[in-house]
Amino acid sequence: MDFHRRVLPELRQTLAQFPGFQLEENLESSRAMLKNPPIVKSEHVRTTSRMIPGAAGEMLAKIYEPVQRTGSKLPAMLWIHGGGYVMGHPDMDDALCERFVQAANCIVVSVDYRLAPEHPYPAALYDCYAGLTWMTDEAESLGIDLNRVAIAGASGGGGLTAALALMARDKGGPALIFQMPLYPMIDNRNRTASSYEIEAENATWNRKNNLAAWRMYLGEGADDSQVSAYAVPSRAESLAGLPPTYTCVGQLDLFRDETIEYVTRLAQAGVDVEFHLYPGCYHCFEVFVPEAEVSQRASQSYIDAMARALHPK
Repeated sequence: MDFHRRVLPELRQTLAQFPGFQLEENLESSRAMLKNPPIVKSEHVRTTSRMIPGAAGEMLAKIYEPVQRTGSKLPAMLWIHGGGYVMGHPDMDDALCERFVQAANCIVVSVDYRLAPEHPYPAALYDCYAGLTWMTDEAESLGIDLNRVAIAGASGGGGLTAALALMARDKGGPALIFQMPLYPMIDNRNRTASSYEIEAENATWNRKNNLAAWRMYLGEGADDSQVSAYAVPSRAESLAGLPPTYTCVGQLDLFRDETIEYVTRLAQAGVDVEFHLYPGCYHCFEVFVPEAEVSQRASQSYIDAMARALHPK
């Protein structure tokens, strides 16, 4: 497959300039690439940072809410940042979290979960579950409507979203009305056609980086036959009982086939699911080229889906 030739013209220039992540060679420099410059904050959204209980000590949580609030309780969403389980920080999604707040008139909590390889599985997932339980336990003080709680994340954050939905289901709570694992990283086996297609060095996420990130997350020498579905959601025996789901993926994304398989299994399990496949688009295209028409269409689609889910008629 000629990967670069198939990329949409409006997405090509940014891809050509992207140096590619080098997880094994220099993880710290790859992490630095995800440190976005500060945004011009919206006057309609209040952002506060506080330390909350994580699974192993305190962790940072960023809370986004409308500046103009009435006395009524608002729906809430836990947002989980991406980065292949080994990179990323809540700061990089400030603009997106503000968009969710304004479109869905909701509260967003974004947690700074621990990263691999310093903290392999289950650290990140346990932190995310701690963040979700903190958010729901503090519903009264935060002004949250417990009947309208959702979770969402992208890429590695999408994988953690899918895993968190499984954990919340199996533990009997907190109750979720919706999950949105966007182009999720959910299968460490790397045996799909799309996992072999995307090998270009400057691809925003390629096979080499995916293999490295999974090794870091699961731990070197992990017994593949013993890997938990909470670590690798594609391994879940049943997806029944999960909340209604929205997801999307680019056709030129390494995660294309595992996402399609996940969507198919959700539908077969009786879970309501909405899915969008974007031709000519690579991993995280709407983040790398936000001004492109397809990027604006894709991001508006998932923001609108969250707004509909949190305000059911």
